[in-house]
Amino acid sequence: MVKRFYVDQYVDRILAGDRVVLSRAITLVESTLPSDQELAQSVINRLLPHTGNSVRLGITGSPGVGKSTFIEAFGNYLIQQQNKKVAVLAVDPTSQRSGGSILGDKTRMASLANNPAAYIRPSPAGKSLGGVARNTREALLLCEAAGFNVIIIETVGVGQSETAVHSMVDFFLLLLLAGAGDELQGIKKGIMEMADGLTITKADGDNLQKAKSARAEYQHALHLFPSNPSGWNPRVTLCSALENTGIDAIWQMMQEYLTLTQNSGHFERKRKEQNLHWLHQTIRHALEEKFFNNKLIQEKLPNLEKGVAEGQITPFKAANDLLKLF
Repeated sequence: MVKRFYVDQYVDRILAGDRVVLSRAITLVESTLPSDQELAQSVINRLLPHTGNSVRLGITGSPGVGKSTFIEAFGNYLIQQQNKKVAVLAVDPTSQRSGGSILGDKTRMASLANNPAAYIRPSPAGKSLGGVARNTREALLLCEAAGFNVIIIETVGVGQSETAVHSMVDFFLLLLLAGAGDELQGIKKGIMEMADGLTITKADGDNLQKAKSARAEYQHALHLFPSNPSGWNPRVTLCSALENTGIDAIWQMMQEYLTLTQNSGHFERKRKEQNLHWLHQTIRHALEEKFFNNKLIQEKLPNLEKGVAEGQITPFKAANDLLKLF
């Protein structure tokens, strides 16, 4: 009965918009303790009817493109001009030496962090992308229940985390920088295909003309990709967070995308597909965790790894032997 009251307390305070309790709930989600996980899932299940009412945005781009500066300007615009409540879930890169987070999003977005209508939550990336992705999705649901109607998920950079973030957002925005050499170099085709919109940042001063040239080049490249199942044609826009220009056009583009996909039924289908995707991802993650934590597996794995490395046994045979043990 005590635990039940504890769940009720979390639920009531999160629905009332209590940020302290929201942060504690996200900490529970990130915890690896079974008791914390059980409590977190009880809270999320109770809050589920109060989720799904936000616009979920994914924002990515290479380091140096100005993600944090853009998100701060965009978040402030949404709050001041569109009367929105904005939550930013940002995955901090984790130091491989110390295990600690390298960046601090609240220091990188100081003015947005101090806005009473905004909530910023940095999460350490750790070693497991699957774990981070699951935690981020659950944190997203908690933020929706707390009344935030625009949720922004910021990724560390252009890499494998983009696929995970793309599978939990409604609109995926790729930030690009002009004047950094060949515009299409270093941008993976898969990332561009995932993007619903592209924005050339720092389009101001001496860089404005370069940004306009880059926009034309990217727009041409997008025409070479297969048509989008949503029926939407991705666009390339320009913006300057420094001069606060182009921000409104990006929000307008997102609104047009949402209207189109909601009217066609694609929006609802996509969210259902995402729910199923995360069911399967969670199963895979849990099975992998149980497999490697199994005592028999831990005993046999080192010798089999040695055999595979030295070519004495094939990876397939070793894997099958371990799976039979499991």
